[in-house]
Amino acid sequence: MEEPDNLLKTALGEIEHLLSTKTVVGEPIQVNGNTIVPLVAVGFGFGGGAGGGEDQKTAMSKGSGSGAAGGGGVRPIAVVIVDKDGTARVESVRTAASVIEKFGDAVVKAVEAGRAAKKPA
Repeated sequence: MEEPDNLLKTALGEIEHLLSTKTVVGEPIQVNGNTIVPLVAVGFGFGGGAGGGEDQKTAMSKGSGSGAAGGGGVRPIAVVIVDKDGTARVESVRTAASVIEKFGDAVVKAVEAGRAAKKPA
């Protein structure tokens, strides 16, 4: 029964390795002095199994077993936008399309703000 225990320990070790603040808080992106930080949700599931003994009903079967399974996913949920003046806001993200739209909007705003700052008064 040591093999299922090792499988479970290995799976938990990998999950621990994957889950960190860098997993749910993305690397900041700088655009014209503004900072955009993506936030994601991480979900996972896993299972294990075991077995052993002899089947008392059949003389040919001695029994054994093991098993492991897992799955996971990452879903964008929001972006933190910190303007160059220091104000910050959190923008919710509902779908992958809106992630691109929000990111694109933030980039456009940052570029426009940069251009406005460069124009002579």
